[in-house]
Amino acid sequence: MREVIIGSASEFSDPGRKIIGFETFEVAVFKLDGEYFAYLNQCPHMGGPACQGKMIAKVEEIIADDRTSKGMAFSKTRLHVVCPWHGFEFDIRTGVHPGNPRARLRKIDVAVSDGEVTIRVPDVRERAPAIGESA
Repeated sequence: MREVIIGSASEFSDPGRKIIGFETFEVAVFKLDGEYFAYLNQCPHMGGPACQGKMIAKVEEIIADDRTSKGMAFSKTRLHVVCPWHGFEFDIRTGVHPGNPRARLRKIDVAVSDGEVTIRVPDVRERAPAIGESA
């Protein structure tokens, strides 16, 4: 593995994202509420560029005290990214699909040090593991 500085923390909008291309794969780094999250830009469904889709608030059902539905509303705290190929959604904080916890984006280590955002990615000689393979 190698550490790669991808830019200054001040370059990121909040919420925001940056897609970084490497030899054979891409990594998306998101900033949300001052925290950073990074994933391989590959949808577990059919390999699409999941992290390049729209960022939208999660749709949640509002449940009354008597356990009846009061309708749907956009979350004020949960943000998803939607794969542009087939509409699979993933929670930006966890990388997990809301309807199927086994469908998830592959996490990439991300850190901020001295104002620089750094990710850990496979070395040029290493192959980026595909979705479903062990890290």
